[in-house]
Amino acid sequence: MDDGIDQLTATHQENVERILESAERLFRHFGYSKTNVADIARDLGMSPANIYRFFASKAEIHQAICGRLLDASCQMAQDICRLPISAPERLRQYLRAQYQMTVEVMLDDQKVHEMVVIAMERDWHVIDMHIDRLHALFADVIREGIEAGEFPEQDVDIASRCFGAATVTLCHPQMVAQCLSKANRATPEQLIEFAIKALKN
Repeated sequence: MDDGIDQLTATHQENVERILESAERLFRHFGYSKTNVADIARDLGMSPANIYRFFASKAEIHQAICGRLLDASCQMAQDICRLPISAPERLRQYLRAQYQMTVEVMLDDQKVHEMVVIAMERDWHVIDMHIDRLHALFADVIREGIEAGEFPEQDVDIASRCFGAATVTLCHPQMVAQCLSKANRATPEQLIEFAIKALKN
């Protein structure tokens, strides 16, 4: 009985992955707005009704894809935050890498940018979950920095949220896009150093 259930679960997950991979490929090629469930079904050689067995709507498919994109970003953050270097340098390296990822993945590929912007406008829980995970990572790094004498004693939860808010223009696709060509905005390096200096005071 258990083997049968496991097989059904595996088959279900395989179908979910196939749908998400097809949808992401089509969204990246044609754009989210110009792709519908019928297009995804046609690409997979199945009926739209079959897609709806796994996802209630195109928006739900989109939300799952955004979740995967954010998971990749969070994995990068975790890898950097676990490096055997000082806490300030880990935060510095994370912000540089996140800014680069935002520019290269989300801005250079306008179709991906569109997906992320729509997700933010809809205020999906996957965005809040991602922010919470980042704040938890920042808090861990700041706590370790305090223990190592690199940061003064402070409330790590408040510090992590403030650090995230102070550097959001390096991570938010729309804000990055708006600031790229503006001469009257702080550069990424200036903002990074300012935020880290704030943690040290």
